[in-house]
Amino acid sequence: MSPETTDLRPGHRISRVIKGCWQLAGDHGPVDHAAAIADMEAFLDAGITTFDCADIYRGVEEMIGAFVADLRRRRGRETADHVVVHTKLVPDLSRLADIRPEEIEAIVDRSLARLGIERLHLVQFFWWDTAIGDPVGALEVLKECRRKGKIANLGTTNWDADRMGPFVEAGFDVVSAQVQYSLLDRRPAGRLADWAGARDIRFLCYGTLAGGFLTDAWLGRPDPGFAFENRSLVKYRLIIDEFGPWDLFQELLACLRAIADRHGVSIASVATRFVLDAPQVAAAIVGARYARHLPQTLEVFRLALDADDRAAIARVLDQAGGPSGPVYGLEGDRTGRHGRIMKYNLNTDPNAPVLGAIAP
Repeated sequence: MSPETTDLRPGHRISRVIKGCWQLAGDHGPVDHAAAIADMEAFLDAGITTFDCADIYRGVEEMIGAFVADLRRRRGRETADHVVVHTKLVPDLSRLADIRPEEIEAIVDRSLARLGIERLHLVQFFWWDTAIGDPVGALEVLKECRRKGKIANLGTTNWDADRMGPFVEAGFDVVSAQVQYSLLDRRPAGRLADWAGARDIRFLCYGTLAGGFLTDAWLGRPDPGFAFENRSLVKYRLIIDEFGPWDLFQELLACLRAIADRHGVSIASVATRFVLDAPQVAAAIVGARYARHLPQTLEVFRLALDADDRAAIARVLDQAGGPSGPVYGLEGDRTGRHGRIMKYNLNTDPNAPVLGAIAP
């Protein structure tokens, strides 16, 4: 079965699985840049046309740019133009109070130069704290960049309806909201989905596999605590704590494994299909450094969950304690367990330490 596609707006067609490139930024361990760039072609040829990156993912825009340039040289502009790049614009927390409009446009220009393309397909805007500085003015700059032809479409990252609302009501055409969404974290469902549906805003979902926790690799394993090699695993281990005890997480994995066995697929495919079928979801962002798991990633397009599958999953999810509250509400609290593991000034200092350790 061919990979599914959808249109965020006329002329902006994306694959419903997006290759997430955060793992190429270095925080997940050493990266073989040449191999990662070469493997991007395998994703494109398989129908995964859309790549997610950010201005704060160190070196990633440049890697995608090298891939597109090489593709253009070897296979022509028409093939290279099939690549759709979603990037982000995330001013440092320390700069929110005084960042100037020309600096915002300079970030856009820098992304264009790094990617080597004439127009950014989607810029996903994020402002760490809307009580600081002038986020409306910053988004106005992006709107002007869109008028100039530097940006095709605008989206947001990690904002709920209360954060997006003032911008949408002010006339900004927000086409997408990138949100964390998985079987373990269903905060975008319900109110936000209803609000977004009424305004033609689609979800681009990260964390669909919870950093790899929602895979066969974790079935039957004891609770590891928080001794991990990267912040991504710490982040999603905290989400498991919100979801319920480790035993309930294992019950969910066992349920998913039984469903996967009936369909001849992996736990990851069941977890991804669940999110893709949710209201307002345009795509799931699946992180991958290389193409070794690409065949498994493509399984989701031949999987259809039936009523019995959904009922079995619901019986487990009904026992979950959380997470609850707005999208990014837990993470947005810089004094809490979720907020203390974030890095807030990645443009200024990619190697800056996190704010604090995980409390037991």
